[in-house]
Amino acid sequence: MKQFVVIGLGRFGSSVATTLAEADFDVLAIDQNQERVQGIANKVTHAVEADATDEEALKTLGVRNFDVAVVSIGDNVSANILCTLILKELKVPYVIVKAPDALHGKVLTKVGADRVVYPERDMGVRIAHNLISSNVLDYIEFAPEYGVIEIIATDKMIGKTLQDLEFRSKFNVNVMAIKRGENLNVSPGAGDKILEGDRLVVIGKNESLDQLKNFDH
Repeated sequence: MKQFVVIGLGRFGSSVATTLAEADFDVLAIDQNQERVQGIANKVTHAVEADATDEEALKTLGVRNFDVAVVSIGDNVSANILCTLILKELKVPYVIVKAPDALHGKVLTKVGADRVVYPERDMGVRIAHNLISSNVLDYIEFAPEYGVIEIIATDKMIGKTLQDLEFRSKFNVNVMAIKRGENLNVSPGAGDKILEGDRLVVIGKNESLDQLKNFDH
C-alpha cells in the first residue's frame, strides 16, 4: 500500500490529499497555514503544520519513509524548488511538483522532480486517480472533457478480442492502438485479441475513461 505526503494545501494540494485519503491510502498533509491544516485534519491520516523548506522538520516527520510526495506550495517558486531538492536528498522515490509555468517546470525537472504538473492541465483529483490506478500508465487531457489514456491489459481483458470486450458500447471509448513490445498496432480491428503485457491506447470522455480504469474491480 503506497503512502503519500502532500505538501501545500491550497485547492490543488487539498484535492489530491482528500482524494487519495478517500481511496484508503495513508496521507500525510503538510502546510504552514494552521487554518488549512485544521480544515483537512479529519479527512487525511495525518495533518501537520510545518515549514516544508526546513530539512530537519521534514526528517522529523519521516517523509523519507513515504513512497510519493506531491509538492504544491502555491506560487512560491523558491520554496517549491527548495522543497523538491530536500525531498530528493531524503531519497523520496517519486516526487510530483506543481508548477505555474513551463520555465519553472524546467527548473524543477533539473533539480530532480520526477514529474511536473500544471494545474490548468492536470486537475488535482485526476492526478490522484492516476496514482491510484496501477494499470494506467499515462493520461493526456486534450480537451476539457476528453482524454487519452494508456493502460496495461487487465486480467479480464487478456485472451479476448476487442469485439468481445465491447469497449465502445460498454464504456463509450475507442481503442486507438495496441502496443505489444516494440510493435504498435494502429487502428486495431474488432477481431484483434488482447494478450498479456499488451498496452492499450484509449480515447474517450473523462468520465468514461474513469469507468474503464475500474474494469477489473
